[in-house]
Amino acid sequence: MRAVVQRVKHARVTIKDTISGQIEQGFMILLGVHEEDTLEDAQYLAKKIAQLRVFEDEDGKMNLSIQDISGAILSISQFTLYAQTKKGNRPSFIKAARPEIAKPLYEQFNTLLIEQGITVETGEFGADMAVELLNDGPVTIVYDTKE
Repeated sequence: MRAVVQRVKHARVTIKDTISGQIEQGFMILLGVHEEDTLEDAQYLAKKIAQLRVFEDEDGKMNLSIQDISGAILSISQFTLYAQTKKGNRPSFIKAARPEIAKPLYEQFNTLLIEQGITVETGEFGADMAVELLNDGPVTIVYDTKE
């Protein structure tokens, strides 16, 4: 799994002019599922993100987790994170998991975060979405469970 985690002041996702998910301070996550990913990848990634300490403490140091600040997550599925761009000008997405594999793993990832007490808002798997965010910092962390 690949996740692009952005610390945000607020974020929202809109589908056909309707807000599907919206958060205040927290993380906006773009999540890509690889064809070889399993539940173990989702478990590992959810734990790492829940414990990621990039929010400022009283001394201004990035020392607090999303749980420490009672933040929320906007989780967006994004198969394009597995774009292969080495050859030609049109990316290939052959390494991205098929929807029948990716959707359950994306949903399980979100459930694992919720089980850790984190509020999670989402878009809609496979939908054409408009995502807006105010990046805070900016702080952007990329995780890849295969690296």
